[in-house]
Amino acid sequence: MQVKESLDYTGKVVLVTGGTKGIGATIAQSFLQAGAQVIVCGRQTPEQLPTAQDRTADFQAVDLRDFDALSALFAYIAERYGRLDVVVNNAGGSPAVDAATVSPRFSEGIIRLNLLVPLNVAQLANNLMQQQDEGGVLIFIGSVSASRPSPGTAAYGAAKAGVLSLVSSLAVEWAPKVRVVSVSPGLIKTEQSHLHYGDEAGIQAVGKTIPAGRMGEPNDVAGACLFAASPYASYWSGTNLLLHGGGEKPAFLSSSTANKAE
Repeated sequence: MQVKESLDYTGKVVLVTGGTKGIGATIAQSFLQAGAQVIVCGRQTPEQLPTAQDRTADFQAVDLRDFDALSALFAYIAERYGRLDVVVNNAGGSPAVDAATVSPRFSEGIIRLNLLVPLNVAQLANNLMQQQDEGGVLIFIGSVSASRPSPGTAAYGAAKAGVLSLVSSLAVEWAPKVRVVSVSPGLIKTEQSHLHYGDEAGIQAVGKTIPAGRMGEPNDVAGACLFAASPYASYWSGTNLLLHGGGEKPAFLSSSTANKAE
């Protein structure tokens, strides 16, 4: 098996939810670059769509929280392309809120977007993939928030923890035709990083706390997705890849006086 052939997605059809901006747009662009036909979806038509190799992603306006609209999206994919090889369940997120005072309706909406919507997407994708001789691959974009405290985004972190459980269960239920995996990024530098970390100096300061010496880039996540959907990952199913540059240094290390010069 050669690298070039393994990462060639010519003839493959890929859906990236939330693929019009941020990490999702970079994932979509990477699959386009690798030769795939790519569908992206979102509630509003973006100013610019992912483009590569003189081809542009097929955008479909869909509110993923509306199951009827979601069903119509998959009916469109089946009619237009006749197959679906890869789904990157990327759509999600949460603004920072105070868990003590946030409304129940807000928390329910965050859990719905980050847990129930990915489950609905996966179910509809599986229905198509099970009918194909080659099956397919479902990639859930998780978060390190699932496995460490997530102050300010408690409901989001809980939903992402649920995603990891989903991945392990669906991988068993839908095997061997459909592989189900998750990729959980740590701190990723995007166009909205300044909202969380401040100016460029703040972003660089945060990057220095990571063993890799920098925050992740969207291309790091996209590369993991290209690998996850490839023949090289054919035995990877039901588990999570932590993509965090070595993780976050324990807070006590900066306070400890052990092994520090006077």
